[in-house]
Amino acid sequence: MTMKINSPYTAAITGGGFLLNETLALLPLLQSAEREGLLKDEQLNNRVLMINAETSRKRAIVEISRRYDTMPPAFWQDFLAMTTAEQSIALFLVLLKTYKILLDFHVNVTMRRWNSIAKSVNKDDVLMEFNEISARDAFVDSWSEATKDKVAGTYLSVLRKIGMLDSANQLQVPDCTNYPYYLQIGEPWFLEACLLQPYQIEKIKNSVI
Repeated sequence: MTMKINSPYTAAITGGGFLLNETLALLPLLQSAEREGLLKDEQLNNRVLMINAETSRKRAIVEISRRYDTMPPAFWQDFLAMTTAEQSIALFLVLLKTYKILLDFHVNVTMRRWNSIAKSVNKDDVLMEFNEISARDAFVDSWSEATKDKVAGTYLSVLRKIGMLDSANQLQVPDCTNYPYYLQIGEPWFLEACLLQPYQIEKIKNSVI
């Protein structure tokens, strides 16, 4: 337990995965002044999530709540007005800000490989980064190989869901029409995280001046 307190990492992303539809279903409850009671009711009665197993439902509620609290309320108002494709990219931002393990994978593996000749990423690449993290974090080092494999697989699954990774493990820039939004909310780093080239980022910056 002490190791966990001293570590910025968690394997909780495996408790649900991407959860876009579930996030949309739960948002009205999270935005309500009666949030706590509504979430407890949802855990028991499954009124909006439609996740049959109560344990799975509880995990989803915990993780979606964690993600919700990472961002300011205004972000979620904007989120509701986005297209489904835009919501997927926006949720990716939330995941990177909520789970440090995903941010490390993304910065140290995906973005580096995108800027190299490779332009691809697979599970072995991610697991190599896991070894680096394990070497400096005792809590991550204590995770089973099965947990590490599941976290790595979940990360790659997220990349596929947002259109950043194709079926041949090749990286590509996700199709998104509202990249300027991330400058407006003070998250300029996210444009690079979406694999945009510097000239593309500069063009977007000039468009919002």
